[in-house]
Amino acid sequence: MNETLLDLGALDPLFSRHLGDVSARREWFATMLRSAFVSTITDSYRPFGELGAAALDAVAATRGVNLGEAARAELLGGLRSLPPHGEVPDALARLASSGLTVAALTNSTLEVAREQMASSGLDRHLDAVLSADTVRRLKPAPEPYLNATETLAVAPDDAWMVAAHDWDLLGAEAAGLQPAYVARPGQIFAPLDRLPAVRGADLDSVVDQILAW
Repeated sequence: MNETLLDLGALDPLFSRHLGDVSARREWFATMLRSAFVSTITDSYRPFGELGAAALDAVAATRGVNLGEAARAELLGGLRSLPPHGEVPDALARLASSGLTVAALTNSTLEVAREQMASSGLDRHLDAVLSADTVRRLKPAPEPYLNATETLAVAPDDAWMVAAHDWDLLGAEAAGLQPAYVARPGQIFAPLDRLPAVRGADLDSVVDQILAW
């Protein structure tokens, strides 16, 4: 959901104001993902929001910033009201009208995910909102993807995982799903891994290819 559907760049003014510059937002998200990977590899589950809060504190500490509770709450709360990327509502609407089952799968808790989809207005295009928190294993572990296909009553090889992150697609493909890559600006697919056959610069392009497939 984050970066694939929702624009994390909307948080840049907040990170610039509270942590000095916009690069802090990318540093924070990368730190949060690293913590999520460690949590998954070491089988020591922690909710994604808890990892995000700890990552924010770590970034603030490296920059010598003492975040007050109000600033911390504003930064973390911003995730719940992210806007969608410009083409996303129409692209999801086309998917939904095609007869395919359309669901969002995220590492965030179900509460946060549902709030994000409602705030962005994307929930009306989705048949389901699913969370890795349900199985207490974060993506790219196989359990979230397989739980999603089981919940949606679809075979893994009949499901597409659409994402803007290589690690998410590689995890989904390893679990038997078909990957589709949304190459958002600044994202680079792992150079040692094969690019998915379905890929495009935005969700519109990827949806075109999935529907043609």
